[in-house]
Formats: sequence, structure tokens, C-alpha cells
Amino acid sequence: MAPALQTQGLVKQFGGIIATNDVTLTVEKGARHALIGPNGAGKTTVINLLTGVLRPTAGRIVLEGRDITDLEAYKRVGLGLARTFQINQLFADLTPLETIGLAVSERMQLGRQWWRLPGSKPVVIEESVDILNRFGLTDAMNERTATLPYGKQRLLEIALAIACRPNVLLLDEPAAGVPEAERHGILDAVAALPSDVTVLLIEHDMDIVFSFADRISVLVNGELFVEGTPEEVAQDPRVKAVYLGEEAHDA
Repeated sequence: MAPALQTQGLVKQFGGIIATNDVTLTVEKGARHALIGPNGAGKTTVINLLTGVLRPTAGRIVLEGRDITDLEAYKRVGLGLARTFQINQLFADLTPLETIGLAVSERMQLGRQWWRLPGSKPVVIEESVDILNRFGLTDAMNERTATLPYGKQRLLEIALAIACRPNVLLLDEPAAGVPEAERHGILDAVAALPSDVTVLLIEHDMDIVFSFADRISVLVNGELFVEGTPEEVAQDPRVKAVYLGEEAHDA
């Protein structure tokens, strides 16, 4: 059985700067895989390469056995690869129900104006409400997204990705900028993601990483530094010195 997602010798160079260097990564089907590392390690560059936002200077990207290295971003979504962003990419003037309904309607090829005819697409509304309920957002589903607390906006972005029914989900720092009091909601949402969805998580919050991941890869200076189980990574002296120790020092 082919892995859910692989990179082989992935390189991204911006002029004289090498953002990622020979990154070979394997994410198995159904895995809860975390990619961690210091600021500037190249983590978001890897996500942007995987999703087609950036094109690699060298190397290959393989999704469920299919080479997608040169495939456009929207076609990768169609093949089951979805993501969230470090900074919200939501429609501020839409409600959560409209936002999720738009994704569901597009996936079902039912058109983009479904909400302008109330009751005309009950199948879209039913699925949208179910998704919002799973993320604890039904109480705010008719409010403008711009008015929601930031934690709920982050939850909505994860819900939006799930509405695309991905096989592989890339979460780029879902807890970034979320107040401490709201982080438990993010932790619960990430833990409750469907088991048949493979997840690659980028996150600085080690509570989320170590409670979620069954495998962790550490990226340092654009290169894979250490990889293993959470227990192996937590005990690795190189990781403590380069990453975990740095975090403790910064705190």
C-alpha cells in the first residue's frame, strides 16, 4: 500500500537562500504526523510545496502513489489534499453556515449561490450543520465570521478543510494566535478529526503535538534533523538542544 504522502529530495531555493534542502518525508495512511522545528526552519515552505502554492527547485511530491509535483493547487484539492493556513483565509462577510455550505456545494458541484435560495439545497444545509456541530460552531453559524472570537475562526478553518472531504489534511499551526483560554477547543478539534483522514500537523504548541502525533519529524535549517515516535523525539538530546531547549530558553 502506497503511503498517503511522500516527498523525495525536496529542495526549494529563493535566489541564494535554500529554504528546504533534500527533504525526504513519508506520511503513512491514517497517520497523525507532526512536523516541528524552530522559527525559520522551513516548515510552512514544505506545506506550500505540498499544496502547490510553491513549485520545488528539485525533488518530487507523491500523493497516494501519484506524482503531483507539477500539478496545480486546485487539482491537488480535487485529489483529496486539503490544508489550513497559519493566518486565516476565511470569508469575513459570510457566516459559518454559508462558508461551509459553499465548500460542500462546490464539492457536490451544486453551484456557488446555494444560500441565496433558502431551502433549495437541503442536502447542503444538512451536511453543513453536521460539520459545524462537530466543531462546536452551531451556536454561531449565522453570525458574520468577522465577529467570531479568534479561536472559533480557527475552528471554522479546520471545519472548512474537512468539508472538502480530504484524504490528507495539512494543518499549519492551527493554534497560532489563539488565546490560551480557547486553545482547548483547538486541541479537542484536532484530536477528533476523522480517523480515516491522514493528518500532517505543523505546530509550535508542544501540548498539541505530543498529545496528537504518533510520529514526529523535526526540521532544522530546511533539513530533516530527527524523526521518530513522540517518545523518541522527546528524549533525543539533539532535539532538546536545538529545538525544545531553545523554546524553553525563549520562554
